[in-house]
Amino acid sequence: MVFHKFGKKLYSGLVTTVTAHLKEIARSIKATLEGSFLEEMNRKWSDHNKASDMIRDIMMYMDRTYIPDAGKTPLHQLGLNLWRENVYVFKPDKDPTVKYTFEIGPSVYEQEFETHFLQVSAEFYRAESQKFIECCACGDYLKNSEKRLTEEMDRVNHYLDPGTGKKITNVVKKEMIENYMLILIHKENSGLVSMLCYDKYDDLGRMYNLFCHVTDGLS
Repeated sequence: MVFHKFGKKLYSGLVTTVTAHLKEIARSIKATLEGSFLEEMNRKWSDHNKASDMIRDIMMYMDRTYIPDAGKTPLHQLGLNLWRENVYVFKPDKDPTVKYTFEIGPSVYEQEFETHFLQVSAEFYRAESQKFIECCACGDYLKNSEKRLTEEMDRVNHYLDPGTGKKITNVVKKEMIENYMLILIHKENSGLVSMLCYDKYDDLGRMYNLFCHVTDGLS
């Protein structure tokens, strides 16, 4: 299909099919008895990873040709995005399963739920940062990083254990800031020198605030 210029149709069909499947997965997880909720979440996540790897292998040619040319999300990151958007989205006012993670004990919460949450988040932000660092100006990249930190803290404040807050923000800071500090500082036409030359005080303040919270950020 890709050879015959049907890459767009194939990609769109893949997104539609995977999204519909993951919505079913989300419903089945929510219907799980509270005692096996976390076990089921991890099992479905493992199955999703295996299926994503198979899809990427089968559609390797599309991943290497059509997707870069069309500016589409690579298949690995697409799998992460769709999982987060359709399965790993909690609405505490509507989803009673969330409270179960707090009732079954901190050790289970940390080993089963939190470990999974941090792993998925690290992979997501690693993929997102790799994409954004190539196409975004420094100021825009920093704004997105700041927004992601705010979103994660909102998630913690609304329905996760407070102890998860520092861990998830450290994940975001490492994947989006610490790993790219030198690249951001020296980014052509938008890095530190450009900010100083064009009086980009908001961007300078944002860079300082983000860098000061990571290892060697201000050294």
